[in-house]
Amino acid sequence: MTFETDTGTLLAQSQQRARRLRRQQGGTDWTLFLAGAGLILWGVVAGAGAMRYNWQWYRIPGYFWRKIDGEIVLGPFIKGLLVTLDITFWGALLAFGIGLCVALLRLSRSWAGHALASAYLEIIRNTPLLVQMYLFYFVLSPILGIPRFWTGVLTLAVFEASFISEILRGGILSVPRAQWEAASALGLRGYATYRKVVLPQAVPLMLPPLTSAVVNLVKSSAIVSTIAIFDLTNEGRTIIADTFMTFEVWLTVAAIYLVLTISLSAIAALLDRRARKFTER
Repeated sequence: MTFETDTGTLLAQSQQRARRLRRQQGGTDWTLFLAGAGLILWGVVAGAGAMRYNWQWYRIPGYFWRKIDGEIVLGPFIKGLLVTLDITFWGALLAFGIGLCVALLRLSRSWAGHALASAYLEIIRNTPLLVQMYLFYFVLSPILGIPRFWTGVLTLAVFEASFISEILRGGILSVPRAQWEAASALGLRGYATYRKVVLPQAVPLMLPPLTSAVVNLVKSSAIVSTIAIFDLTNEGRTIIADTFMTFEVWLTVAAIYLVLTISLSAIAALLDRRARKFTER
């Protein structure tokens, strides 16, 4: 009885110390974050003050939406954000599809398939995204008759798929060989092995890097402004050309991107926790 009591006391103390360490670490992280954000803000304000910049923040809300004759009219920021979300959605779908095909080719026993996938990865990952955008827009788009919007989506998807394919392949290979052998011993084949044995173990490992890939896709989508697609970045440039509110507009655009990427990361963290709970059952 005494031994059980001592063990329970030690366990409770250990849990208290762990919670205390987590609180201290969280407090340190928040302190560093606030200090860094304050330093950046100070730099922006000091720089603008040295330039004698005239801040006009009161004009920014009108570029989100306006109420005209009792109707709400969307402003450039919202229109650009919707285009960015549209590009991200279709780009992510295509990137996952292409990435899955490339990963399966890399895992296959086909020499030709493996060589083709390896060549694709080496070419795409070792050339700048901007160069790829120009090649798709000025070379492939006129030949194949691809609209401007889909040219941007396809370029982003092909580029990001090169990273997603390796994430998927690494997640699949992380499952121990014994699990594959156990599935084979139970009579599972092909699709059933992946669905019941491999993916439940691989998905929780793949979610964090896949989230990073989607977040990177959101940020990389700004490059479509170079081919005159009116996404969030291009709308910001247009507003600056009309108003010369450089600081206000770019800070607002950066804040919108930041909210979008943090929201995606939070959703992915929630999915990761649920996937891990499902795996532990």
